[in-house]
Amino acid sequence: MSIIFVLYQSLISGVCGTHGNLHVPSQLSLSETPSLLSLQLGVNLKGQVALFILLKSAIHVAAGVVNEDTGLASSNSHHSWTGGLKSRAVTPFNVRFMSVPVSLSSAVEQVGAENEVQLVELLTASDDEHGGVFVDMKESMDSRVFASLLRASISQWRQQGKRGVWIKLPIELVNLVEVAVKEGFRYHHAEPKYLMLVYWIPETANTLPANASHRVGIGAFVMNEKREVLVVQEKSGRFRGTGVWKFPTGVVDECEDICMAAIREVKEETGIDSEFVEILAFRQSHRSFFEKSDLFFVCMMRPLSFDIQKQESEIEAVQWMPFEEYAAQPFVQKHDLFKYIIDICLAKKDMEYAGFSPVPTTSSFSGKKSCLYLNSRDLNQSPSTL
Repeated sequence: MSIIFVLYQSLISGVCGTHGNLHVPSQLSLSETPSLLSLQLGVNLKGQVALFILLKSAIHVAAGVVNEDTGLASSNSHHSWTGGLKSRAVTPFNVRFMSVPVSLSSAVEQVGAENEVQLVELLTASDDEHGGVFVDMKESMDSRVFASLLRASISQWRQQGKRGVWIKLPIELVNLVEVAVKEGFRYHHAEPKYLMLVYWIPETANTLPANASHRVGIGAFVMNEKREVLVVQEKSGRFRGTGVWKFPTGVVDECEDICMAAIREVKEETGIDSEFVEILAFRQSHRSFFEKSDLFFVCMMRPLSFDIQKQESEIEAVQWMPFEEYAAQPFVQKHDLFKYIIDICLAKKDMEYAGFSPVPTTSSFSGKKSCLYLNSRDLNQSPSTL
């Protein structure tokens, strides 16, 4: 039996387990081995080169040879390196696996520790800040290869004491979703172009953060100098066809500030330019949209223009309505929420109520800018007036 066979068999055991079902020929030339191994394992051309280097290095570190016919050791025998050499090392050595990036730009590393060569092929991952790892899959991969790499990676991460595993799969790699789920991964969240899957390694309570739990919306209270409020009737939704006049409302977009969302929604639905003044109040409700909770902010706006241009796709009608007429609607009077909003809006117009205005802030951790909403009127009062 040749050294090629021994090393080949070790590699097979490392990848597929001791009882792998791959066929191992008894006689292999050096030039044949990487190609055959890569053929059965699905390794690309660069992987073949890596295997070739590994085989060559293993023979170089071997001490002594064994006679092919008798299998007896001959410590004084030495053979030069030729492609087709059939001899195996007397000095025992293991062939294990060491981390090799799976980015198709794989590199082979040799670890010389008492003639030991280690090779492990794992999924490329980065550590997160909470003792876990993040895998950002970007290149196509056969599902069987992915399954093998995923199992080996989880085993390695478990030995390293890692906790959570995050795998980001772009929509183009949908063929790998089933493999990940069968290995114990679950869905965390989905976006238009990717799916995030998670796996908890330790046998302890799962502390991975849940997906986003709230949707954020705004309602815009816009009143002119005539104490007329800007109201709309919608073409769709729960208020369609009811005849109810309501404030312009909408959902805050991703990475959009509440104050900017209010300005945008007023402009889109009514054509009115406005300036954000304050958050007057907010409401939290649960299981309102795809079982998610909802935060709704009532925003006071100052109109900068007055000529209405309604949004044809969503809005049935727009008008400036006397505030008292808006408040007298049966629907408004029937619901406590709207009655509270009316009281708050009137108190604000009479200068008896202070809401929350945005103050720009910068995070000392990330340098990102954000808005802190606070009661600036009371904050700026001198101690003697409190």
